[in-house]
Amino acid sequence: MPWLPELFSAPVLQRLQEKWERELVTVPFFDGLMTGELDALVESFVHEPELHHPVRGRIRGVLAFSRFVAETRAWLSQPGASVENVEHVVRAGRHACGEVVLHVEGKTEQVGLPVAIVADREPGGRIDELRMYYSSWPLRGRHATRPPLLQPYAELPASDVVGKYQRALAAGDVDAIVAVFEPDGYAREPAGGDYLHQGTDGVRAFYERLFANGGGIPLEHCALIDDERACALEYNVVRWGATELPPQAGVAVYVRGDSGKIAAARIYDDVDPPLGSRP
Repeated sequence: MPWLPELFSAPVLQRLQEKWERELVTVPFFDGLMTGELDALVESFVHEPELHHPVRGRIRGVLAFSRFVAETRAWLSQPGASVENVEHVVRAGRHACGEVVLHVEGKTEQVGLPVAIVADREPGGRIDELRMYYSSWPLRGRHATRPPLLQPYAELPASDVVGKYQRALAAGDVDAIVAVFEPDGYAREPAGGDYLHQGTDGVRAFYERLFANGGGIPLEHCALIDDERACALEYNVVRWGATELPPQAGVAVYVRGDSGKIAAARIYDDVDPPLGSRP
């Protein structure tokens, strides 16, 4: 996701199809950017391009978007930079979420930066807007406060294991949250890299630390993309235990395992947790 293949030149499309070894329903986000075919990217939008970026804020219009494309291509063309596509895309109706890890230069060394991109589309496939999520920590060694992108939707359906997870997260119930994970399931923090916690003991230790500020982490649920195998939940963080926070945007992807429990929980936000120096 999210670019329309029919808008790209035949040689570019052939290269991308060979890379992915399948028919391209959509062109992946960073693959599309790296082609340099700006017209195809711009024409993939219903109206003018609109992308909500974690650092730059709202990028709107052809001029601003073309600058973003040029800067991103230059960034990812540096020696050693690469895009690792996570084997996962959530699609449901007119909405989709894709995940990658960008291997780029951080503040002091090469880092793996987890990135999620959500696309809202029209019935014909063209894009209404894109929302990108990642943490500034791996790149800058500090967090950036990100205002909400969406308003909460109180009646958002979050059934089965995802609903159980959300209730346990809000309540700060470690036992309940551990119970919704597969025995070998994992939770990955926004910083990625070493901040992946796997297995019952690893998951328990992670959430015990998250809840060490006097309680759980209630989220304002804003939008849910669910294809039954996995779901992507866009949210606002408003409180962390005993600490009230300004509403901050994020998204989390939950992948269900064979038993129906959570096999993976991957978090994308830039909240500075009130827990000490660790991200």
